[in-house]
Amino acid sequence: MRIEQLEYLTAVVQHGSLRRASEQLHLSQPALSEALSKLERELGTALLDRHRSGARISAAGRRLYQHIVDVLDAVDRLRVAAGDPSIELRPVRVGTSAGDSGLAAAIAHCRTAHPELRVDVRTLTAAEAERALLDGRIDLALVEHLLDEPPAVERDVEQVQLATSAPVAVLPAAHPLAGRPFLTPDDAARAVLVHPRPGHVLHRLAARILGPRTGHTHHVDDSTGVLTLVARGAGLGILPEHAVAGDPLLLSGTVVARPLGGPQPAVALVIRTRRGTSGHATPSDTVRRALLEQWSAPGPSMAAPPADAAAGIAAELRGTPGEVATS
Repeated sequence: MRIEQLEYLTAVVQHGSLRRASEQLHLSQPALSEALSKLERELGTALLDRHRSGARISAAGRRLYQHIVDVLDAVDRLRVAAGDPSIELRPVRVGTSAGDSGLAAAIAHCRTAHPELRVDVRTLTAAEAERALLDGRIDLALVEHLLDEPPAVERDVEQVQLATSAPVAVLPAAHPLAGRPFLTPDDAARAVLVHPRPGHVLHRLAARILGPRTGHTHHVDDSTGVLTLVARGAGLGILPEHAVAGDPLLLSGTVVARPLGGPQPAVALVIRTRRGTSGHATPSDTVRRALLEQWSAPGPSMAAPPADAAAGIAAELRGTPGEVATS
C-alpha cells in the first residue's frame, strides 16, 4: 500500500469520477483505476461504487474513509515537522446550510494561530451536507434543524449543538413595519418575503410560521443571502436569532430584527463531523473547536435564548436571559 493510492482515493471521492480525478492528478485514467483496484485488493473490500455517471464511495469505503484521511493528515504533519517547504496542508472542507453563523470569525481565529490552515466553504442544504459528509466530500457540516423535528444522525457522525434560538423577522430599516416593537405572523405573511429555497430548513420554518401564502417571494441559498437582499430593500426575511445577532448589517442599522408574536418553532444550530479515529488533532478538529469556542463565548449570539420569539429580541436588547419556545 502506498500513500499515493490513498491520495488517489480521496481525489475520486472529492471530484465524483475517475475522469475528473485523473485530470486533477495529471494521471491517466487507466493508471488511476489500476492503482485503486490494487488498493481494494490489498484491503480486501470495494472502496468505490463505479457507474457510468461517475464513482461514489461505497458503504465499506465510508467505514474506512476517516482512517484514510487521518493517515494523510498524519503524513502531512510529519512532512511539515520535518521542514518540507513544498507541503501545503489539505483544506478543511466545510459545508454550511446556516450561512456565516460564526464561521468567518472561527476561521479568522484559526488562521491567527495556524496561518497554514486553509478552509474551503461550500453552501449546501442540510440534506446535501449530510450526504457530502458521509461520502467524504466535506469534513465538517454546519447545519440547522427545527428543534421539534430532529433529524436522524448516522452512527459514524458526531453532532454537537452550538445554539438554539427563536425566529425573528428581519426588515430593511426603512420598511413601514420596522418601527413596530414586534410583528405578527399575519404582518409577515402580507409582506414580500425573502427566504431560502424549498428543501432548506428555513423554508420549512417560514411555512410553519406563515402557513400557505400566495404573495411574492424571492428565493436565495441561505441566511446570508436573505440578509443581503433584505438590506437592499427586496422584502422581509424570517431567520433564527443566531443567524442575525452580531451580523454587520444589523449592527450598522441597515436592517432591523423584530420578534414574532406568540410561541414559534425554535431552530437548532449544530456542527457535524465524521467520528475521528486517531488521537491527534486534525485541521478539521481545529475549525470545529474554534466554532465551539465562538458559540460558548459571551457576545451578541444567544446560545440560551428566551421563552418565546417576542421575549427573544427584547431580552437581547435588555441583556435579560430567558428560554425558547419549542412548540
